[in-house]
Amino acid sequence: MPQVDDLAKSDLARGIAIGIGAAVLIPVAAVVLAPYLRPAARTALKLGILGLERAREAAAEIAEAIEDVTAEVQEELRAARAEATRTATRPDPGPSDPARGDL
Repeated sequence: MPQVDDLAKSDLARGIAIGIGAAVLIPVAAVVLAPYLRPAARTALKLGILGLERAREAAAEIAEAIEDVTAEVQEELRAARAEATRTATRPDPGPSDPARGDL
């Protein structure tokens, strides 16, 4: 039959003792620390929400800037295509006449 000393030295007994101690101390610690932890948790949540709002604002500003640049580029492309179409549809003036001063 195992002796009490042998049982106290075993890993199983040590694990059971730690588990029982945690089961007793954690609820007690939660009750004792609750008045301090609640304000800290509220402050952390407030900071998280403020950070999220600022990140959303920054993302909206970046999206607006990208939309503006995209619109500018699209307008430049439309203008370039219109110019290319006008150039392609102009009649050929023919060969230049050196007597008129065209070169």
